Amino acid sequence: MAYFEELPNILYPSLLPSRNKVESRIVVKNIFKRAKLRTDIDQAITGFNYYDIKEGIRPDMVAQELYDNPELDWVVLISNNITNIRNQWPLTHNDLQEHMIDKYGSEANVTGIHHYETIEIVDEYSRLVMQRGLEVDSNFNFEFRGSVVSSTGSLIKLDLGGTSVSKINPVRAITNYQYEAKLNDEKRRIRVLKPTILSAFISEHREIMNYDDSSDYISKRLKGTYNPRVTGV
Repeated sequence: MAYFEELPNILYPSLLPSRNKVESRIVVKNIFKRAKLRTDIDQAITGFNYYDIKEGIRPDMVAQELYDNPELDWVVLISNNITNIRNQWPLTHNDLQEHMIDKYGSEANVTGIHHYETIEIVDEYSRLVMQRGLEVDSNFNFEFRGSVVSSTGSLIKLDLGGTSVSKINPVRAITNYQYEAKLNDEKRRIRVLKPTILSAFISEHREIMNYDDSSDYISKRLKGTYNPRVTGV
């Protein structure tokens, strides 16, 4: 992967059977060194566009589309602070199905109720009385003075001009499938770096990945590490 070419190196104590001596070291990538967007860049709306990830689209495909280079997939991930692609990138339909069965135990359990949410309520002038999507108990009730004008599975319209007290149960069940599908869909909108500042971004990233002067410093791209076998600690 091209991203690992961006990582600096460390001299790490060799564990290979063929090593010549205890203090033998090998050059490996420092996978623990990670850069993140500067705060000013992260908050600069003008530097990014929004992008909606369609079914089956991978980071390398986004990079190919935007930057004409699939190996710049790491730019897409860093721009969104994605460190775990399995959990932070939308799953395909099949992968989502497998995830839900693994999580809930069976296909039957996937259709079970996860929680209950409120249905949106408006008054006779279409003013919001209660927002949709609030997690509540199944027996949650709403009292008001007036009458119900209309009611669907997603919207209840009230006439609040009456004097008699009425009570309704404005909730709907959310299944495990609906809950997981919503979480997955919420991952589809990401920010992507504008191509016009891509070159500057890569240059700064490489500068950040360089080592500063220290007791282990060998070069900007290489530093030593502590070898406990040499001291016997």
